[in-house]
Amino acid sequence: MSAMADCGLYVHVPFCDTKCGYCDFYSVALENRATASLVECLLAETRGRIARSDATVRTVFVGGGTPTVLPQPEFAALFEGLRDALAGHPLEEFTVEANPATVDGSKLDILTEAGVDRISMGAQSWHASELETLERIHDPGDIERGVTLIRSHGINRLNLDLIFGIPGQSADTWAESLNRTLALGVDHLSCYGLTYEPGTRLTAHRDARKITPCDEGLETEMYLFAIERLVGAGLTQYEISAFAKAGQRCRHNLVYWRNESYIGVGPSAGGFVDGLRYKNISGVNLYTQRIVAGEDAACESERITGVVLAGEIIMMQLRMNEGIDLDGFQRRTEINPLVALQPSLERYRNARLIELTDRALSLTPEGRLVADTIIADFYSDLFVTSPNSV
Repeated sequence: MSAMADCGLYVHVPFCDTKCGYCDFYSVALENRATASLVECLLAETRGRIARSDATVRTVFVGGGTPTVLPQPEFAALFEGLRDALAGHPLEEFTVEANPATVDGSKLDILTEAGVDRISMGAQSWHASELETLERIHDPGDIERGVTLIRSHGINRLNLDLIFGIPGQSADTWAESLNRTLALGVDHLSCYGLTYEPGTRLTAHRDARKITPCDEGLETEMYLFAIERLVGAGLTQYEISAFAKAGQRCRHNLVYWRNESYIGVGPSAGGFVDGLRYKNISGVNLYTQRIVAGEDAACESERITGVVLAGEIIMMQLRMNEGIDLDGFQRRTEINPLVALQPSLERYRNARLIELTDRALSLTPEGRLVADTIIADFYSDLFVTSPNSV
């Protein structure tokens, strides 16, 4: 990384009270695991990677897992350590993920003391039966209690995650979840369609016909209703799943979607620093063993340039309403996007699924409904038209 470049920092805390059936992120049940050694290693890796990159950290996101399940002594040690490691870095945003059932006043005191100014809470649904299907540990009442408690500690930037397409969910229950969330006055919502990831319990239950997936037509209806309802309530959609009031977009997630640099620390965390993509080893014990031994936690890395970088830009930037920055694409990849994507460009433009200006290529509202197909076709075009641009 060039001297003092801006970047984001992601810290992965892999512990949960229980692992939800739909989750395919690396996480493990807390149970009786030793957490102090992991916290020490997270801080050691953070200090080391920041020092080696000579980066200026602008955004921080502590996720998991559920960081707020850490025992209070380790929770305090983690955030005091992060505050010290980031002293002198002009942070623009400091987000921590939380579960509505694991937010308490003493931990919020720790967060505010560390400079945390934003909480992202996994509400998912306001209906007990839907939360049960997802194997969430909170109940609907925890959501409002959590929001009230967070605000009482002076943290007013809040995101709530909601999921649509849950087996048994109806258009009416989805509308109620949206309306009850909006009634709380939060400034950011993330609305995700439920996905069946390989190896998860949810997928196993579907395959065993223990649950019936939501009808695709109903799922599309839910997504379109969410856009209409949220935009009507004064939030702007700025990414396929993300809606925010003016000035409240998640700056850390924009780092990912714009393919900018970020440091990732913790078991299974990934980073992208000065064109090098890396992924840390999974497994809490394997991770801590490497850090204690003074070794790099990364188990794989790859230099991302040319056509590979171009493919990643397509996959990430097209998710945003602002779309692909055409000049930035060519400057970073040395590939002309209008030439490389030509095979599908006119077809999707004629179908009014994309919009092309002198500055950007973006999806139309109709195009966002079939975003995965469009992105896949552009990705294929890229490797056909620019196979030697590596």
